[in-house]
Amino acid sequence: MIKRISLNFRIWRQKSQSIKGRFEYYALKDLSTDLSLLEALDKLNEELIINGDRPINFDHDCREGICGSCGFLVNGQPHGPKDATTICQLYLRNFRDQTTVTLEPWKVKAFPVIQDLVVDRSSLDRLIMSGGACSDDVGKAPDANLLKVSQDDAFSSFEAATCIGCGACIASCRNASASLFVAAKLAHLGQLPQGQSLRSERTSQMKQQMISEKFGSCSNNLDCEAVCPKEISANWISWMNSEDG
Repeated sequence: MIKRISLNFRIWRQKSQSIKGRFEYYALKDLSTDLSLLEALDKLNEELIINGDRPINFDHDCREGICGSCGFLVNGQPHGPKDATTICQLYLRNFRDQTTVTLEPWKVKAFPVIQDLVVDRSSLDRLIMSGGACSDDVGKAPDANLLKVSQDDAFSSFEAATCIGCGACIASCRNASASLFVAAKLAHLGQLPQGQSLRSERTSQMKQQMISEKFGSCSNNLDCEAVCPKEISANWISWMNSEDG
C-alpha cells in the first residue's frame, strides 16, 4: 500500500537579484511518499499556475543524480538529509508527515541568486576553463593500449571524476571554498598519462581562478566531504596542495 504524506513548505522567493527576497509558505496534502522532492515542487507549481501565481524557479535536468544541475538547501543542508544523494533523488519518504520543509538557494557570494532557488554557478565553468582540461592534440583515435594506465590509477582517477559540479561542497563550507571541486578536477586528469602535460601549470591556474572568483580558503572542516552526493574524499585537497611542490 502506498503511504501518503502532507507537508508544509517554507520556500525562498526572490524575483531577481536586485529585488529583496523572502520566505513564503505553502502546503501540499495527500502526497505519495514515492514522489521525489522535485516532483512535489512540480505539483506545487501546477497549483500556483492554475491560481495565476508565479511558479517556483529551481534548477533541474536529468533527475537521475548525474548532471549536477539541481541543488539547493533543504532544512539548511545541501541536497537534504540523506547522505550521498542529489536533491533530485531525495524522496518524500525521507520526511515526516506534517513537518515543515525549508527550501532556500545556495548561500555563496560566488553563486548570486538568479530567481528563487536558482543561482548563477558560472564561476564553476570559469574554474574548469582555467585549467580543468587536457591540452593534448585531437585527431584520429590512438591505437588501443598505446598509453598504459594501471588499474589502481584508473580507478583512483575515476573516483575523482565522479564530481558532478553541483556546488554542494561550496555551499556547505563556512569559507565558501571551492577546494574539493578543484581538487577533484585536478586529480581526475593528474593521475593519467594524458594529464601530465602542463600539469603544474593547470594547478596554478585553477588555484588563481579560485581567488579571482572570491571563493574562500580551505580550513579542513570536512563539511564539503560530508555533503558531497558522490562521496568524493577531502583527501584530494591534500593531494592538490602537494602539487605545489
